[in-house]
Parts: sequence; structure tokens; C-alpha cells
Amino acid sequence: MPKAVLHLDTPHEAAVWSALFPEIGREVPRTHVEISHEAGGIILSIDAADIGALRAALNSYLRWIAVSEDIAKIAGD
Repeated sequence: MPKAVLHLDTPHEAAVWSALFPEIGREVPRTHVEISHEAGGIILSIDAADIGALRAALNSYLRWIAVSEDIAKIAGD
């Protein structure tokens, strides 16, 4: 089972957390996603049934992270 673990260290941690947390409840086909806080940032763990599902989930979460970072920068967070 393919797995990816992302360690996010960002000055916009609150904004990124707020953006990602609701997405965890959404079903991304053939994947299981968990999010947690640790000293030093956010940990995003993705387990997938296959490489295609892992790639799709990573693309989605990386886009949500990038958008939340951009918005936080604009908002001055």
C-alpha cells in the first residue's frame, strides 16, 4: 500500500490547518488521510490503494496547501 507523509513547516500554520482540516472528512477515492499537529508543524499522512490514488490525493492536498498559503499571505496572516 503506497504511503506519503508530508511535514509542513509554515508561518501560516493556522490558515493551512483551517483549510486542510475540513478536507480530511471528504472522501478521496481509494485513500485514507490523517492530519495532526506536532512541534514544528503539520503532519499530513496519506495511505492509498495504489500509486494513481496516491498521486491524485497528493495533487489535491498540495493545491489546497498552496492556495491557503497564498490567501494567508494576501490577508497578512
